[in-house]
Amino acid sequence: MSAEATNPEAAPTDVAVRRRGRARIDLRRLGRAALLNATAGPAPRDRLPDAIGHVAEAHRAHHPEADLTVLGRAYVLAESSHRGQFRKSGEPYITHPLAVTLILAELGAETTTLTASLLHDTVEDTEVTLDQVRREFGDEVAYLVDGVTKVEKIDYGAAAEPETFRKMLVATGNDVRVMSIKLADRLHNMRTLGVMRPEKQARIARVTRDVLIPLAERLGVQALKTELEDLVFAILHPEEYETTRALVADHPGAGDELGAVAEQVTAVLREAGIGAEVLVRPRHFVSVHRVRLKRGELRGCDFGRLLVLVAEDADCYAVLGELHTCFTPVISEFKDFIAAPKFNLYQSLHTAIAAPDGAVAEVLIRTHRMHKVAEAGVVALGNPHGGQEPDGTAPAAGLPGTDDGERVDPTRPGWLSRLLDWQQSAPDPDTFWTSLRADLAEDDEITVFLADGSAPGTISLPAGASCVDAAYAQHGEAAHACLGARVNGRLAPLSTVLGDGDTVQLLLAQDTVSGPSPEWLDHARTPAARIAITGWLQAPPESAAPPAPPDPRPQVSVPADRRSGAELHADLDGEPPTAVRPAGCCTPVPPDEITGFRVRGGSVTVHRARCSAVDTMRDLGREPVTVRWGDTARGRVTLVAESFGRPGLLADLTEAIATFGAAVVSANVEPPTEQRVRHTYTLQLPDAAGLTALMKAMRDVPGVYDVSRARHPRGMD
Repeated sequence: MSAEATNPEAAPTDVAVRRRGRARIDLRRLGRAALLNATAGPAPRDRLPDAIGHVAEAHRAHHPEADLTVLGRAYVLAESSHRGQFRKSGEPYITHPLAVTLILAELGAETTTLTASLLHDTVEDTEVTLDQVRREFGDEVAYLVDGVTKVEKIDYGAAAEPETFRKMLVATGNDVRVMSIKLADRLHNMRTLGVMRPEKQARIARVTRDVLIPLAERLGVQALKTELEDLVFAILHPEEYETTRALVADHPGAGDELGAVAEQVTAVLREAGIGAEVLVRPRHFVSVHRVRLKRGELRGCDFGRLLVLVAEDADCYAVLGELHTCFTPVISEFKDFIAAPKFNLYQSLHTAIAAPDGAVAEVLIRTHRMHKVAEAGVVALGNPHGGQEPDGTAPAAGLPGTDDGERVDPTRPGWLSRLLDWQQSAPDPDTFWTSLRADLAEDDEITVFLADGSAPGTISLPAGASCVDAAYAQHGEAAHACLGARVNGRLAPLSTVLGDGDTVQLLLAQDTVSGPSPEWLDHARTPAARIAITGWLQAPPESAAPPAPPDPRPQVSVPADRRSGAELHADLDGEPPTAVRPAGCCTPVPPDEITGFRVRGGSVTVHRARCSAVDTMRDLGREPVTVRWGDTARGRVTLVAESFGRPGLLADLTEAIATFGAAVVSANVEPPTEQRVRHTYTLQLPDAAGLTALMKAMRDVPGVYDVSRARHPRGMD
């Protein structure tokens, strides 16, 4: 594999430009070889056709024992079927599947993937049938070709067709090699996009940016992702691209500065007896652009990074120790992706050091195997169904995903499994498309440990996910009955945002009436949670029995459950409610103005009239139900008192509450922040009509500057 093809951060001036130049040379060479093969007839059985020789050479570099006979047969079929077809550039069409196959061969793809890559356009664009491919090359190759064929329609006229992407996702989920071929196909098309009209270039570039580049990132194929980023950057942002190109050109000595630091690092590691290879890795254009936006004026070392390659995992930490001992480390830049690999299988240690002359250099430390996976991602992991590494050996110990974690199959990471789950629940293609783009836009993930004894383990969630997301990730639609959670052993509302490494125990109701509140949508980050919640809220209420004849009684009274202590009445047409209960998001108490909504299980939930959930329910098409307070109403309410800290404050507040005869169900006093203290009380009121006077009495306590009704971030309906 050449350094130019596999370095995801190569500087465009000396690598990416040469890469594109090499691509044109390869096209001419492929074109000549294809034409010669077409006129000279089939190659002898004991050797490969000349046009595929460079593919075979790249393949053997990664797989010395590979049987190349099948590649030769695949090329002969592809060349004969595409004969007479030409690309818009004027080159013979066979140069395209050859170039795509070369990209994958340089990344280390195994023989089956390369065979399918050579044939990936035959079923779509020639007389070759899928059955013919299956007969000659087997079910596995036929499946890959069929999967890529289904994806092909997303390229141009139907570039943003949601249903096509749904099919693409299903095909990718069943065998991720489908997407590997598609990404290589898109890279070669982007390299040769200059022959198309500008508006068509922009349309293809936007789809590449919005969907295919994030997919490449999530599959860990950095070598493809970074070149695609530069190609899209040049098309969609030509001015910024030119500015960045000029900036790199104006700093021809940047590599020398990094090279000097690399020599110092090499000397330190040699003296410590650590065998390591220290390389300078220039940044690609988009990376330089991002660093410039982040740091402003750039110095020489900002145009690249140092890469330290070692043999074993333990050597990575030995290198880190020497660097932090002999240089001044920039602690804020340290990240350990070996102990906690990224969601796309990436493993590496990241740090930054200051050299004696003051230059600060970023350093990546990884093993040779980690480097291979970092460059080629799932492409480097071979056949996901074969149980072996690409070279025929057993899977390496410690490889992300090969233990008893989220998935045994390392080429089907957790995010892809989740996408496959929620895409089946998406109510329509547009919802799927919107959710897909939102999910792909997430840059990072967190790992959450599950404390539920019935289903222990870990789940991966996007950064910023809440307990709502964890509930649906763990329990699916059963999470509708979630009432709360324990985070790191402490009770927490469902709105709690989770951090990497948190331990979560989800608390589910045992009844079938409980369901999500509209406010849950405010805290749901994942498409799986949002789609499930929206589906529950939009579904028509279920009745316990078939509709009955109209009841002559104008109202039906159902005592509320013990959580509220208030008597509620609901007016119905049709089946009486099984329960009338206050919504946990706003905890209404008399004399609040209220309205209700039917939910699954036949019950009615009651909200304060000004609760934001009311507007959400109306927007979802839910019709309100008339509700009213009973004559013997008394209620439970949660109050928040904001105050300045002082001795005796808690005693004075509880005395004011006791004066009104309210029972304290629970109380919580948060630690002081800047001399300010927050007290939260859940109270059972003897007479809800006295709530206003109680709140005024609490405000009159010295040091208290505000008392308000709490808005619970989770619903109980």
